[in-house]
Amino acid sequence: MNNEFNLRKWRMILGGGQNDGTGVELGGNELRMDRTLEALYDSERSGGLGPSSPNVSRWLGDIRTFFPNTVVQVMQQDALKRLNLTQMLFEKEMLENVTPDVHLVATLMTLSRVIPDKTKDTARQVVRKVVDELMRKLQHPMQQAVSGSLNRSMRNYRPRHNEINWDITIRKNLRHYQPEFKTIIPEVKVGYGRKRTALKDVVLCIDQSGSMGTSVVYSGIFGSVMASIPAIRTKMVVFDTAVADLTEELTDPVELLFGVQLGGGTDINAALTYCRQIITRPMDTVLVLITDLYEGGNEAEMRKRAAELTAAGVQVVVLLALNDEGAPSYDHDNAQYFSSLGIPVFACTPDKFPDLMAASLSRQDIGSWAAKEDLALKR
Repeated sequence: MNNEFNLRKWRMILGGGQNDGTGVELGGNELRMDRTLEALYDSERSGGLGPSSPNVSRWLGDIRTFFPNTVVQVMQQDALKRLNLTQMLFEKEMLENVTPDVHLVATLMTLSRVIPDKTKDTARQVVRKVVDELMRKLQHPMQQAVSGSLNRSMRNYRPRHNEINWDITIRKNLRHYQPEFKTIIPEVKVGYGRKRTALKDVVLCIDQSGSMGTSVVYSGIFGSVMASIPAIRTKMVVFDTAVADLTEELTDPVELLFGVQLGGGTDINAALTYCRQIITRPMDTVLVLITDLYEGGNEAEMRKRAAELTAAGVQVVVLLALNDEGAPSYDHDNAQYFSSLGIPVFACTPDKFPDLMAASLSRQDIGSWAAKEDLALKR
């Protein structure tokens, strides 16, 4: 039985034909599964799916039937790349059958200017589904990490009477309980602190060139979450050869992502110049620059802007990527220069980003933090 199962598995791997050597004939669901694989990975022999083929919708349904979600996403991406099926995203029926993920959202962002009106609403629904799922997953950890970091910095240890946080004060002084008087002597008083409209400023400065697609998606989600935290004033800037300020769109991450135009060149210098203009409290500002550091503009001026920002007291962090896709390609010379300024440079996964922001807002050594989390670059 096991031998027969292994032969059928090898038959599917080898793709059939006279030279597969198994002598196995497939039937039923195994044959249908084999045909879905053949349509994608043996397209020259099978004729493929074809960008206008009515079989594409059925194929999208079949792969969801036969394969787990993680495999479905890989096969969809392979179809877009191998068979040039980007055109299929222009059809409402196709969009409705695609399994949405961050890669698909990045593709839709790339195509947002050319998607026909008849499919724009469906495209937005696809993006909304991914955004809602990511918000459910990422919102609580982000709010918890950042708010916890800021709450610690807000505590006032010399409060006036009306500023005392009695709950924390009592817990901190339980060891000073006096049984004979049935009371606590509060040797340490903890207050709520004097709140300002924002304790910290955060500027997310994001490269929207084509290679940064999934990083832009995650950045938009995290930016929207941080914008909902009153103690942080969050700004979001995206750039290619031009710079766009999307801060006003942070209340709606779907509209924000459709405001991004992926593709084009890269002018990091122009982006940093703009960021320097909008930073009003450098000592209380964290600037997260998300880019692979391939500068298409003036590299010398870019380096000068980075040095000026750090000298002014801005906490600058460079993320080469914000996704789950592993080590990115990046400009090693510029990465080394930024590091020489004391600016940490590394790639970050979405699950680590909330803790990164908490560490940055509390002015921790981010280089040490990245090394501890095994995120530091291996030079």
